[in-house]
Amino acid sequence: MIDLSAIVYELNRQSASPLFVQLSNAIRHRIVSGQIAPRLRLPPSRSLATDLGLSRSTITNAYEQLVAEGYIEGRRGSGFYSCPIGEIEFNPESVGGQLDAQPSGLPTDSRKRLHPGSPDMRLFPYRQWAQCVSRVARLTPKALISTDDSFGNIELRRSIARYLKDWRGLETSAEQIIITAGSIDALEICVRTLADSGDYIGLENPGYQPLRNIVLNLGLKPFWLSTSDNGSEVPDIRSPEPSPKLTILTPSHQFPLGGAMSPLKRREFLQWAEQADSWIIEDDYDSEFRYAGSPIQALAGFDTTGRTIYVGTFSKIFSEGLRLGFLVAPVSLQTEFSNTLSRFGVKAASTSQAALSSFLDSGEFYRHLRRCRRIYAERRQFLIDLLQQRLGDVISFEDHAAGMQLLARLAPGYDDQLIVKAASEQGVFISALSSHYSKGDKQHGLLLGFCGFTEDEIESNILVIERIIRKV
Repeated sequence: MIDLSAIVYELNRQSASPLFVQLSNAIRHRIVSGQIAPRLRLPPSRSLATDLGLSRSTITNAYEQLVAEGYIEGRRGSGFYSCPIGEIEFNPESVGGQLDAQPSGLPTDSRKRLHPGSPDMRLFPYRQWAQCVSRVARLTPKALISTDDSFGNIELRRSIARYLKDWRGLETSAEQIIITAGSIDALEICVRTLADSGDYIGLENPGYQPLRNIVLNLGLKPFWLSTSDNGSEVPDIRSPEPSPKLTILTPSHQFPLGGAMSPLKRREFLQWAEQADSWIIEDDYDSEFRYAGSPIQALAGFDTTGRTIYVGTFSKIFSEGLRLGFLVAPVSLQTEFSNTLSRFGVKAASTSQAALSSFLDSGEFYRHLRRCRRIYAERRQFLIDLLQQRLGDVISFEDHAAGMQLLARLAPGYDDQLIVKAASEQGVFISALSSHYSKGDKQHGLLLGFCGFTEDEIESNILVIERIIRKV
């Protein structure tokens, strides 16, 4: 077993780069340079944490980052070992630069961000992704630059069909799947296909703001659905008012309230859609991130009448920069969706589609997802404990054990938009619950992201928010 205690002198606790990133960079450099020979055992996480004065979770995160990149491997019951390095490897400095890079338009100090819904790109498995891109470029180079089908790369569509069956309980065929440029593109394609100018569109209230903007920009009329933690109110088929031509729902994890729609309400929505000759679009934007038990079955999995269009995305799981999503269209609507793509064009880039198919089929995607779920669950629990400790007298929340953000409801008298504005002036980017309401009484709360941030970053941000709230 090798001695890594000297790394302590390379760690900078004042750096914006998280300690687990610094540690993984230092170990990676020693492996690539030959200072750590192949197949040597690394120190156990507990003993290395003691030697370096770090938390055990920091060591675990660093080791798992190196496992994801292929520099070390874990052996059950034995520990972690360095891997042999081939002739062609990433430059360790360039890899480190990718891990530390900050998204454009945001402060370079990553400790001052709590943007809801953001994944941690420092956990991205760059090495495995590069191997998939390389494999596609070597075997089917044409797939990197074009696809002959407006619905997208057929291999990726087959991979998604298998993924939906395994993870969401959806039985579908590749022919029903359309690759899109993220979930917003998928939702816009659905609206353009199923509604005409002047039609009513059922939208959750509170709900996702960009979706509201799309509906208004297309000349459609919002039909606001009063929404609580267990879902939206089903439109009354007996009402003299026009029924929505289609309704967009987030049943597995309502945004922004966070709850899941009950099975009874799901059946009621499906019955309503059939009776009203309407459609349901299921926006399943982050259902993989459920931290207690298995993901809830998709609403589309309950549908036996073909009235549900399922929308998914890889942005929350994999990479915001990938900009790939998909929709599952009923067989009866395939011609209509094809016509929409012909009229308005295909926005989904073909470059990454074949590589993503390879990534899914190789099992690397599922390993990455399981790893992120474990790390995000730890960060989420840290945030909950910290909020209870620092702000338990002014905030409350329901633990839905799901999602990529936490809704902290504010006590009466606090204005969430004033708090959000003051926080943004100090580089903390959170979201106000009240801004997601379009009509009626607005509740006040703060949407706090936790997935893209280490425990140290979460704590420093919450301290800023606490000072603002106490001042308010």
